[in-house]
Amino acid sequence: MTPTSTYRLQLQPDFPFSAAEEAVPYLAALGVSHLHLSPVLEAVPGSTHGYDVVDHARVRAELGGEEGLRALSRTARAHGLGLVLDIVPNHMAVPAPEHLNVPLWEVLREGPASPYAGWFDLDWEGGDGKILLPVLGGRLGEELEHLSVADGVLRYFDHAFPLREGTEKLPLPELLDAQWYRLAWWRLARTELNYRRFFTISDLIGVRVEDPEVFAASHAKILQLVREGVVEGLRIDHPDGLAAPGDYLRQLARATEEAVGGPVWTVVEKILTGDERLPADWPVAGTTGYDALHRIDGLFNDPTGADELTELYRAFADPPGDRGGYWAATVRRAAHRVLTHELAAETAYLVRAAGRICAADPALRDHAPWALHSALHELLVRMPVYRPYVAAGGPTPEEAEATLPPEAVREAKAAFSVPEEASAVDVVRELALGRLGSGPDHRAFCARFAQTSSALRAKSVEDTAFYRYTPLLSAAEVGGDPGRPAVSPDEFHAFCGRLARDWPGTGTVLSTHDTKRSADVRARLAVLTECPQRWAGLLRRWAQTAAAPDPHAAWTAWQTAVAVPYAGPDRLVPALVKAAREAGLHTSWTEQDAGYEQALEAFVRSGPCGSAQYELALFSRELTPHTRANALGATLVQLTMPGVPELYQGTEGEYLALVDPDNRRPVSYDPRTLDDAPAGVTLAEEKLHLTATALTLRRERPEVFGDSATYTPLTASGPAARHCVAFTRSGETVTAVTRLSLRLAEAGGWRDTVLTLPAGRWTDRLGGGREFEGAVPLLELFAERPVALLVRAPGGAPQHS
Repeated sequence: MTPTSTYRLQLQPDFPFSAAEEAVPYLAALGVSHLHLSPVLEAVPGSTHGYDVVDHARVRAELGGEEGLRALSRTARAHGLGLVLDIVPNHMAVPAPEHLNVPLWEVLREGPASPYAGWFDLDWEGGDGKILLPVLGGRLGEELEHLSVADGVLRYFDHAFPLREGTEKLPLPELLDAQWYRLAWWRLARTELNYRRFFTISDLIGVRVEDPEVFAASHAKILQLVREGVVEGLRIDHPDGLAAPGDYLRQLARATEEAVGGPVWTVVEKILTGDERLPADWPVAGTTGYDALHRIDGLFNDPTGADELTELYRAFADPPGDRGGYWAATVRRAAHRVLTHELAAETAYLVRAAGRICAADPALRDHAPWALHSALHELLVRMPVYRPYVAAGGPTPEEAEATLPPEAVREAKAAFSVPEEASAVDVVRELALGRLGSGPDHRAFCARFAQTSSALRAKSVEDTAFYRYTPLLSAAEVGGDPGRPAVSPDEFHAFCGRLARDWPGTGTVLSTHDTKRSADVRARLAVLTECPQRWAGLLRRWAQTAAAPDPHAAWTAWQTAVAVPYAGPDRLVPALVKAAREAGLHTSWTEQDAGYEQALEAFVRSGPCGSAQYELALFSRELTPHTRANALGATLVQLTMPGVPELYQGTEGEYLALVDPDNRRPVSYDPRTLDDAPAGVTLAEEKLHLTATALTLRRERPEVFGDSATYTPLTASGPAARHCVAFTRSGETVTAVTRLSLRLAEAGGWRDTVLTLPAGRWTDRLGGGREFEGAVPLLELFAERPVALLVRAPGGAPQHS
């Protein structure tokens, strides 16, 4: 069944199944239909997220084990709720000690002959017959004294490695050389790693879920839970990491349908870029909702003010064009760096595969390895989306062709000084699109090109450029476009129309465990696009109160402090140090500059968390009516637009969170029910009331919002019409929200602007018993709050002659 709404819970040892079970009565009263649980399979001990799976056959003991999960399911079902599970098909952990991951342990012990050798994406040839394990704190010679053998195991601090049979009694140097793995300095992972990993995280090894035996073994427990009714829906983490996402999803759909006799609601964490569409042949309900997040956020950004804010940012921070000055240039430079420094091993694998293909085909010979490497590099950095979806030897869909457009090919060839050598670009493009054959190397290249492209996009855009290009911090969210943060009402309505037609069961979100700032933080930041000069004037004054290590850091820190003025240094300092490391302009995760980071911390403590705190609070209070309009507007739009809305834990009230780990703190739930939730006087109370009202309405009237529901835009008329976004669902509910409320106030308010409702009488579902009909003055409709949720009154159907 398709949920009417879901609620995401971040399970961890401090918030196990039993804690989730205690929250069930509250969440049922809130109005959700399903609880969405973070990964529940056995993970690295102490993990706070669960994406580092070590055993697919067991439910995680630290959370309460399988009995704890089943108890949660029973309690949820007793309250009318189902469970949705987040599953991780792409990778497993490389844990310490290594024996926690049994398949990996066996491969390390037995090498290519192990029955588990097919589980992982391993390139034995690239490692001279050994798996590189980049776990040493220094070069091997510097770490020998920390290595020891005992009880048939090679130990290094918390690590424990199996020994190849018959090698236990060898002298240590010979013993090391005799293993199926090579222990190495962690820095060598960049260039010498010979297993596929999750992005650039060597602690997560890629799983070959495309192998039927691996799929069966890694999904048996999940399918059992689905078959037995413990689980009713699935979220698929990072499908773009898989060799063939479409094939995997079809295999999963067949397995779940066989388990329950019908389709299981499934969404994928697919990040769509710009106007990119989800592949129509994927048997899923849709995405997890980042595409919706971008459109909703964009409604509340003023395009003119966003442009002005960008110019003010360039004047204040003075970033070089490709290091934060201009969005496209910043993305391109970040991609070059990530590919050269962090994904060098992945590029080397592709060059070797392309070289073998060319060597085996006389028509493709004489392309130098350096030329293939350059062609790969220049094409990858120009990919406009995360990856193509194509298989070697199969058809090349138009959508796949567009991922390597002619313009990218021309630009890539321009990097070659000798035109004849530039033909390597054509070879690489054809291989990437699967058009030069279907042999083992062709299949490997085609799949790994797509997987590497996805990792590159994530690391260069989400984890680098988002932190370098910072005119408006709220625009830097997954699936977003910081270079064009505003979305017009017409664009939003067109997007919703497509969802209602093509993907009515897709997920929609505003905050997740991965958003860099929660929705309410972004709602505050969006107001800056309506008062850029006011912000810039304050910034110039605040900049005099504390010395930042550089103007880019100052801009980022002060804007963050405006959004969360009472966070304090314990939350702001870690978030801003993380931002600096991700940006990689002055410090980074692997080359930390202690002096810079100390200066950054001192600045944050003395400035945003020090002398300017009072003025920050005053400015924040001044913007309160407009942050309220944005927060309530975004919430109501998400809860009533096409798709299945998901609430992240705690976001039913005001929720001000920064990047993880700040946004993964356990939430305390009030055990009281929400049957009589007050409309409230604070934003937290008001948002809770709105959320409970909308969710309850969705649960009561699934036909109005479900798979067969319709979506129709409504247009206001009058001098302030552009400040209202409104739509009706199935002719039975009306959503109306205020956008750009500060600009609205400066222009004189609603005046005689009206919204003409569909024929019939309409009741205000948010309280007060008010009724409306016909052309309603927006001054009246929004008299009590900047949003309205109307339902057709009993007997209020239009009269037909």
